Amino acid sequence: MGRPGLGQSIALGLLHGPAELLPISSSGHVTLVPWLLGWDYDSLEPELRKSFEVALHAGTATALLISLRDEVKHSVRAGSPRLALLIGLSFIPPAVAGYLLEGPIEKRLGRPGSVAAGLLIGSLAMLVADRTPGRRSREEATAADALWLGAAQASALIPGISRNGATLAAARRRGFTRAEANVLSRHVALPIIAAATGRRLFHLRRQGLPAAQRVPLLAGALASFISTLGSTWIIGRVERDRPLLPYVLYRFGLAGLVTRRLITGRRGTQSHRSER
Repeated sequence: MGRPGLGQSIALGLLHGPAELLPISSSGHVTLVPWLLGWDYDSLEPELRKSFEVALHAGTATALLISLRDEVKHSVRAGSPRLALLIGLSFIPPAVAGYLLEGPIEKRLGRPGSVAAGLLIGSLAMLVADRTPGRRSREEATAADALWLGAAQASALIPGISRNGATLAAARRRGFTRAEANVLSRHVALPIIAAATGRRLFHLRRQGLPAAQRVPLLAGALASFISTLGSTWIIGRVERDRPLLPYVLYRFGLAGLVTRRLITGRRGTQSHRSER
């Protein structure tokens, strides 16, 4: 049985941190980068790939909890009923969707073509939402806003959509300023990221992991942890009332690259068959 190479594990871990912090889809990049570069990782068995992605998310989640610890402490000490309601309601849709749909989504929507489609759909949502005038602050968030943010997180189960991108789009569409949308995105994300990672780690522990696979997975998790901590400055930069257009253009470009590769590969296969 194959296993991820050490170098590829570290490279994907270093990529995972900034890809999680930016609205570009970390899960999409973990799928597309190895496929585009022809890495061995792309041919791993599904269960091993899932285990590796759990390790990457564990590294990122741990780093986020550390880097945002002051913000988390402030939110807990404030004890705002509005914030508790926001987080609680926004947690329900992704939790239910993850429990019911995560398996089928992973089986049917994890290939490059569907990831490219997710990138395009998410990009269009971000592009339209970011045109909404931003006048609201997070103190004005309502139960309806929480459910919109929760639905956005649920949609991010589809690879390529991006949890960060979806929640930013939802918050902007609801009229929050760009800076406030980023704060709301983080507030609703941390609980679901921590819960999902904990559940997957529990499953991984029960399933067990061969000794030969532990070093690459640990290396990937450590690289993801380091890259997330090293990229926390991105959060501050994104909050400076910056438009989402640069990320939309990047996502369009990546989706176009994937689509071109798929079309070229299909033509090559058809040509080879006709020659035979």
